[in-house]
Amino acid sequence: MKIATAKEIGQIIRQKRKDDGLTLEDAAALCGVSYAFLSALENGKETVRLDKVLHVAASLGIEFEAHPRGWGATGSAA
Repeated sequence: MKIATAKEIGQIIRQKRKDDGLTLEDAAALCGVSYAFLSALENGKETVRLDKVLHVAASLGIEFEAHPRGWGATGSAA
């Protein structure tokens, strides 16, 4: 899945949490973050701390990959 926005990351986090049957409160406790932070993340707030986003994702079993692209017209990997 190609991710282009903070909102898309939040949607992925929210869906995984729901798939796992976790409430927002339970998931926040499991991930070691506040309820307010996890809520902001799930709602696509663009100013959340990246290190905490990655920690939450890892805690919920979500992996992100980066695929560098070239600067050519085709957008192929360099």
